[in-house]
Amino acid sequence: MSLPSARRRPATALALCVAALALTVPAAAAPEPVAASTTAVLPYQDASLPVPDRVTDLLSRMTPDDKLGQMTQIEKDALVPQSDLAAYRIGSVLSGGDSTVSPNNARTWADTYDSLQRTALTTPLGIPVIYGIDAVHGHNAVRGATLFPHNIGLGATRDPALVQRVGRAVAEEVSGTGIDWDFAPCLCVARDDRWGRTYESYGETPALPTAMTTFVTGLQGETLGAGPASVLATAKHYLGDGGTAGGVDQGDTRVSEAELRAVHLPPFEEAVRRGVGAVMLSYSSWNGVRSHANRYLVTDVLKGELGFTGFVVSDWAAVDQLDGQSGFTGAEITTAVNAGVDMVMVPHDYRKFLTLLRGEVTAGRITQSRIDDANRRILTKKFQLGLFERPFTDRSYTSAVGSAAHRELARQAVRESQVLLKNDGGVLPLARSARLFVAGRSADDIGNQSGGWTVGWQGRSGPVTDGTTVLQGIRAAVTDPSRVTYDRYGNGIDSGYGAAVAVVGETPYAEGRGDRPNGLGLDQEDLQTLARLKASGVPVVVVLVSGRPLDVAAELPGWKALLAAWLPGTEGAGVSDVLFGTHAPTGKLPVSWPRGASQEPVNDGDGKDPLFPYGYGLTYAGTDPTPTPAPTPTPTPGTCTARFRTASAWQGGYQAEITVENTGSEPLTGWSVDWDLAGSTVTSLWNGSLTTAQGRATVRNAAFDGSLLPGATTTFGLTANGSAGTPAPHCTGG
Repeated sequence: MSLPSARRRPATALALCVAALALTVPAAAAPEPVAASTTAVLPYQDASLPVPDRVTDLLSRMTPDDKLGQMTQIEKDALVPQSDLAAYRIGSVLSGGDSTVSPNNARTWADTYDSLQRTALTTPLGIPVIYGIDAVHGHNAVRGATLFPHNIGLGATRDPALVQRVGRAVAEEVSGTGIDWDFAPCLCVARDDRWGRTYESYGETPALPTAMTTFVTGLQGETLGAGPASVLATAKHYLGDGGTAGGVDQGDTRVSEAELRAVHLPPFEEAVRRGVGAVMLSYSSWNGVRSHANRYLVTDVLKGELGFTGFVVSDWAAVDQLDGQSGFTGAEITTAVNAGVDMVMVPHDYRKFLTLLRGEVTAGRITQSRIDDANRRILTKKFQLGLFERPFTDRSYTSAVGSAAHRELARQAVRESQVLLKNDGGVLPLARSARLFVAGRSADDIGNQSGGWTVGWQGRSGPVTDGTTVLQGIRAAVTDPSRVTYDRYGNGIDSGYGAAVAVVGETPYAEGRGDRPNGLGLDQEDLQTLARLKASGVPVVVVLVSGRPLDVAAELPGWKALLAAWLPGTEGAGVSDVLFGTHAPTGKLPVSWPRGASQEPVNDGDGKDPLFPYGYGLTYAGTDPTPTPAPTPTPTPGTCTARFRTASAWQGGYQAEITVENTGSEPLTGWSVDWDLAGSTVTSLWNGSLTTAQGRATVRNAAFDGSLLPGATTTFGLTANGSAGTPAPHCTGG
């Protein structure tokens, strides 16, 4: 869905608000006002000037307090009184996972945003705030918003174009509440399913999250701020949070630099290539050094080597955690800012934070050049978003929240995410005329099927928001709803039913509480429900609602079918679309399915024998257990070139990026690049498929990056052992 109007109100809104809403601020916090003029427009207020020029002019007019305030992000509910937003020159506000408005609807969110923005604009320089929120599977803090499958389900679709459309829909719903910054997408590579954030990952191989960075383009548009409903995207959590030892949240990723670069860095590199506006750091550590203190990873690699020009934001109170004690210290702030953090998510005690930050700058432990660099990065994004010209909510998008078009897109995403793991005797698809028994605590529970980060940080069971449950979808799909019986616990079933559908799995959780180091099995309620169904002699179809693979190996022989539904969100009818064969299952496992928790970590290519391998997925056309790869387009004659760049090197290895460009006058439908390896060995590759023969490497396009219009480019990357040398790659194909 796309609406014709611009995202925000006309440019005159800024001038009107500054003139009409004068606010008295404490003298100690107030900079000298800019000289008033009824006609003059200062350079930073002139939208016709290049953004770098506007930033430079604004920086020259800012006081030290203005600059420190821009680096400060605070929780909305901590802002007491609201006038502190202007008094302390706060640059950013966020709503945490449990922060809400009353009544919780899109209009109240928009009213809240506009009220805060009016306060911010009363400062002498009128610098607008940027408002951030975790809209991680839709605008999930807002009751009535469209909630899409969590990332693990989107990874199962193997459909980057769909993910970009999801990002666009999320941007429209977020814009409808005024908010301009989304803390998404999560680009972690989940390597241990015991980790409580596994469902926030698109998959266990670097190629899958890398492909799904299309979500960034969906949120921001092709160019940030160039089109309607452009919302700043955030690549998170940098770096390696999906690889912690034992899957412990906020733990330590104990891997070599080569493995860190090969497994965890590629999605961030691709997000930077797509122009992602912000990067959020991880709570986790790499070999004992916390990400928020790691200057090498943040400044040298991200900003230097990858060329990231946006700004780096800390995670919630993460800077306060650096010394392991509660309460900010100046040393913690200096460590983080000098490591490369541009904006600190405080989120509560902003007065103390600003006092300490000011003291560290005054003492020279943080240089003025570092402060100016952070401000330049933040202000650049505010200008690019058009916040200075259009600071308030464009209410034409408010009606997009929970719209029919977005719900239909979410239903498509749900059905594409379903992975059929077992289908003995072709019990699926179900007949619409069949007499069915439905059981399980997640069959009629929209909270369970939506998971964590749903109208609350940890989520909860029950009717937490609006949508369609799996049971409602089943009843809508059959020819006679009276032939569908439901009992949560499986009581009352007899042999007269054609099939029993059990919707079981996990109840909602988020980070921390979701870690399961001691097992991934079903709980007693689910097991007892399944036992009742099995005892009836009726064929049992299990729909597993979960944020990761669960330990089902012992129970699987008693089930006729198993459908992994992941955490589908608000559109449960997408599950019934697959159950009844309106749409055949096409999803492929984004993670390896372990035989049991003791097998973790288990990942593609590690030599272990999982219950179901990465990429596995059946369809109704047959039951061949061999994963069906996405088709590679057959190249048509055309002209292309390839440029090889060594992105980084270390003792015994290197990382390279190869850019493919269509230099012809006709579209390409596929390409291949080959070059001499000169004795090196490729250890990992993303955004393509690799073959090697007689000392030469050949990479063919992936399914999602083979089509290139004239003049368009795409990239693939690799890590390798040995020396890169100076290869001359040759490109052929369409």
